[in-house]
Amino acid sequence: MQQREEKQLEASVESLISRVAHLKNSLQSFIFKLESEYDRLSWPSVLDNFALLSGQLNTINKLLRNEKTPSYRNQVIIPLLLSRDRDEELAKLTEMRVPVFSHEIVPDHLRTKPDPEVEEQEKQLSADAARIGPEVAQKQIQTLNKLCSSLLEKLNNPRDDRDAENAALRQNKPWFNPADTNALVAAVGFGKGLSKCRPPAPVAPGHPGQAMMTGGPTLQQVTIAGASSHQAGIGGAVAQQAPGQPGKIPSSIKTNIKSAAASMHPYNR
Repeated sequence: MQQREEKQLEASVESLISRVAHLKNSLQSFIFKLESEYDRLSWPSVLDNFALLSGQLNTINKLLRNEKTPSYRNQVIIPLLLSRDRDEELAKLTEMRVPVFSHEIVPDHLRTKPDPEVEEQEKQLSADAARIGPEVAQKQIQTLNKLCSSLLEKLNNPRDDRDAENAALRQNKPWFNPADTNALVAAVGFGKGLSKCRPPAPVAPGHPGQAMMTGGPTLQQVTIAGASSHQAGIGGAVAQQAPGQPGKIPSSIKTNIKSAAASMHPYNR
């Protein structure tokens, strides 16, 4: 019976050492990435390393809770030999971290209580927690649970559903004002809402502001004036306005005006 328990203890310790070695390698690899590859380390890679560490810790906890694993709390480690000389076998087992098993190292490695600094911090945290009343603590717990539940719902919600909801919101969102569109169509098609243009006020002949008030000379008047000046320069007949008919030009001059306009107009095409 005792031999079977000893073999079971040795097997569980070996399995535990193997799991802890895998966890240690993962931690070393992650620390190396953080120290040397921090400039090109992406957030998904960091999450993958955290997931690996979390899975290995869960595996160790399952191994410790297994029914076949003996309770390590019932096992006591007692140093049988203390020496100041270097122990190569001990250094090899501890990866050169503990080369000597002396009276200075034993209290640190066989300690069953945390370090004094850690113990002091734990006492301070316990005192701070005790000062909080049960009602305040319950409210804080409910608030934290609500935040965690909301975060879990968002994380568990599939990405496709979120994309579909965003697409539906974009489709249902109005991109124009129907009232403005109807007013624009009515103004363009039927002239609704447009102010009427008032006719220019009559101006006395010879008034200096006549050209500006009446909108200035038209293109036909400028063409006629240019053609008349050209004909006067080459010895052509200049049309004289008939009395009583201001602004009326004889038909014989119109033909000459067209030819002159076609040859002398600066914007001829």
